[in-house]
Amino acid sequence: MSLDKHYLDYPMRRYGHDHERFDWNMLADRRPVNWPGNKRLAVWINTSLQFYPLNQKGIPFKVPNGMAMPYPDLRHFTLRDYGNRVGIYRFLKAFARYDIKPTFAISSQLALETPYLLEQLKATGGEFICHGWNMDHLHYGGQDRNEEAELVKRSTETLRELVDSPVRGWLSPAKNQSWHTPDLLAENGLEFCCDWVNDDMPYPFRTEHGPLTMMPLSTELEDQFIIGQNLHSEDSWVEQVKDAFDFLLQESEHQGGRMLALNIHPWMLGQPHRISSLEAVLDYITSHDEVWQVTASEIVDEFLKQSGTEAQS
Repeated sequence: MSLDKHYLDYPMRRYGHDHERFDWNMLADRRPVNWPGNKRLAVWINTSLQFYPLNQKGIPFKVPNGMAMPYPDLRHFTLRDYGNRVGIYRFLKAFARYDIKPTFAISSQLALETPYLLEQLKATGGEFICHGWNMDHLHYGGQDRNEEAELVKRSTETLRELVDSPVRGWLSPAKNQSWHTPDLLAENGLEFCCDWVNDDMPYPFRTEHGPLTMMPLSTELEDQFIIGQNLHSEDSWVEQVKDAFDFLLQESEHQGGRMLALNIHPWMLGQPHRISSLEAVLDYITSHDEVWQVTASEIVDEFLKQSGTEAQS
């Protein structure tokens, strides 16, 4: 039986991508990027500061690392809270020790409800990107567009008011999106998004409201993915981060500047038996002269300047 002809009539079918969000091209074929100071590897350390409601709705799915037991799941709730009350301050001490310029992806509700924490984060001079409202307010396919639009607007406006500085980036809770999410981000003045992990470098992305830059934030190297989900040891996480670092640095010798994006969580690595693993990674990264360690926005700005894609739409 032959395939029905309508399967071959998809109007967007073409070589490469079946969409117009971004152009088809291979990483190795792109114009090389040269980071400032002739550095070869841009390193972006992203700390995800998240609020998990105790009475989560779980719509349309239970968010990863959320409440897992019947209400009230105080065991998991207080562990997540530990990261924002204890673990994060170990992070800040490590960042200061190794002169790290941090990026903080923070739930807007957490920023609103923990003013002392927010002031400590602001004092680092790091960058804030919006991590949605909380980890139970997901963005998903089939969601009412107006509902999602209100959620994006409330999340970004609240965080901008609280930090009193530009909030240019976005990381969706659970890195989950609807078809409309990129358009709503651009509509609310956001300039880059960290949800898509299909590259090792930033790339230009089209929306209904102008250009957006995708900033791939590796899931494969996340502490919660390697340690919490794959059940590897802390030593294995350190080894895997170092392996990725070494490979990208080597690749940059022949293909231009590369980016290492590392996403970490204070409820995971901020534990007393794990903080030394974070320190080991930071020590390794900062011991290399070829590293340009900066915030997400600094990488975006330099990438756009060199690639000439600021005006793409």
